[in-house]
Amino acid sequence: MENLSDVAKIFKAFDDEKRLQILKMLSDEEKCACVLLESLNITQPTLSHHMKILCESKIVSCERRGKWCYYSIDKNGIQNAIDFLKRL
Repeated sequence: MENLSDVAKIFKAFDDEKRLQILKMLSDEEKCACVLLESLNITQPTLSHHMKILCESKIVSCERRGKWCYYSIDKNGIQNAIDFLKRL
């Protein structure tokens, strides 16, 4: 049986319009935080908050390069969400 706390984190990540916009933006390729900031017209602290939730859910991964973070969809995390829904 999976850890329901981890499952709740996944669905918390899907429970915000901005986070869904971020996921849509990341669906085609990884993006630098600077690109996300510019495209979403939000502040850096707000982006950090959303990215923390997305990364904690394990549906987004982060790679730091220099002073910037690059974000991408974590295919294993997405598959975990799909698998959980299928089991319902």
